[in-house]
Amino acid sequence: MKIFHAIALFAAAAIALPAAAQEGTLKKIKDSGTITVGHRDASLPFSYYDDKQQPIGYAMDLCMKIVDAVKAELKLPKLEVKYQLVTSANRIPLMANGTVDLECGSTTNNVARQEQVWFTMTHFVTANRWIAKKSSGIKTLADLKGKTIVSTAGTTNIKQITEINAAQNLGMNIISANGHPEAFQMVETGRAVAFVMDDILLAGLAAQARAPGDYEISADALSVEPYGIMVRKDDKAFKAVADRAMTEVYKSGQINAIYSKWFEKPVPPKGINLALPMSAAFKKVVANPTDSGDPKAYQ
Repeated sequence: MKIFHAIALFAAAAIALPAAAQEGTLKKIKDSGTITVGHRDASLPFSYYDDKQQPIGYAMDLCMKIVDAVKAELKLPKLEVKYQLVTSANRIPLMANGTVDLECGSTTNNVARQEQVWFTMTHFVTANRWIAKKSSGIKTLADLKGKTIVSTAGTTNIKQITEINAAQNLGMNIISANGHPEAFQMVETGRAVAFVMDDILLAGLAAQARAPGDYEISADALSVEPYGIMVRKDDKAFKAVADRAMTEVYKSGQINAIYSKWFEKPVPPKGINLALPMSAAFKKVVANPTDSGDPKAYQ
C-alpha cells in the first residue's frame, strides 16, 4: 500500500508540473482574450477619472504601452482591455489573487511589498511629505507633536508616520482615510492639521482645492518613494514583457512627451498644470531603467 501510495503521489506530481509551468498572466490573458488593468479614481495625474468617468493619466498611458507589448507577444491585436477600480487598501490583494493583471497608479515599490507583488521599471520618484494650511504654522515634524494628522489607509505613508510617531514619541493622533480626497478634505475642514502623503499627490490635490494658495507642502521629506506598475509575483515571463516595454519607452525618448503631457501641461478635466519638470532622480531612471525597491538607488 505504501509503495502504491508513493507511486500515485509521484504520478500526480509529474502530471502537475507541466500544468504549473503553463500557468501565468500571459496564459490567463491568452485564454480569456482580455487583460484587466487596475486603476485609481483620484491619483492625479497618475490614474484618475476624467469628466466622463473614464480612467486616464500618466500611469495609464504607460500601462497601455505594456498592453501593446502584450498584444504583440501573444499575437492578439484585438485583445480586450477591462478596467478595475482599486484602492490603496485592496490593490495588492487584487493583484495577488489574479483580479487585475496590471496596476496602474501611484504605488510605491519597496522591498516589503516585493514579498507579495513584483513591479516593472520605476515610472516616477517622489517623497513622503505633509500638507497643511499655511495659517497652521506647521513647518517641521516637531510642530506636529500632539496634533491630529491624517493619511490614507493601506499606504506606505501611514505606516511610516506611525513608526516615526512611536520612535520619536511625538504623541500624534493618526487617523486613516479611505482615499486621498477624503484625507485632504479633513485638513480642509480642520479635522486634521496635516495630511501625510507623496508630495506629487499632495500637489495635485492642492491644485484642485477651492483656495490652493491656503496650503503648503512641507520642505522636510520623510522618505524617497519610487513608483512602479505592479505585476504578479514570480511571473517572470509577464514581467519580462512589461520590463521590455517600459525600457523601450525610456530608451526611445517616448517618455519625454508622455511626461510633459501630464506634468508640464494642463490636464483634464479642470486644466490643472502642475508645472513640474522631470526630476534628476527620474532622469537617472530613464537613462538606466530599474525596478529597485531600495530608496538608496534613487539618491
